[in-house]
Amino acid sequence: MDVAEVLSMLVRRSATVAVAESVTGGLIGAAFTSVSGSSKAFRGGVISYATDLKRELLGVPGELLQREGAVHPEVAAAMAAGVARLCGATYGLAVTGVAGPEPQDGKPVGTVHVAVSGPGGQIWARELRLDGSRERIRVETVDEAVDLLAGVLKTNIGEHSR
Repeated sequence: MDVAEVLSMLVRRSATVAVAESVTGGLIGAAFTSVSGSSKAFRGGVISYATDLKRELLGVPGELLQREGAVHPEVAAAMAAGVARLCGATYGLAVTGVAGPEPQDGKPVGTVHVAVSGPGGQIWARELRLDGSRERIRVETVDEAVDLLAGVLKTNIGEHSR
């Protein structure tokens, strides 16, 4: 599903999304804002490339980051919840991972965690094992993140409709 369709689903529900990006460095936000009228559903985001920003801006627990590193499913979930709270959005969408060329925190290149935080604190997550160049991993992460959010919205089709 493309970004325009996801935005349309959000608008139909009077819902909004905010993004917390690490590995993609703003590509998800750029994808959303490339669509005319995106401001009806896209609130904004945080590029928390540095680990300390995940803690300081998004509220990812410091002990979790120390214990697991920045590339972990619980970190992605905390980032998603944190950005939704920070930006006042219905949904938070977050990605953290390793695009390469070197492993990070003992995680191999291509390891990516995607999470969506929704109403009532619900979390949906996806772990990816991607191959290819740094750029390919980043672009595929954008596609997977948008796809996860689309799946959440489709599953909860009646949850926020007017």
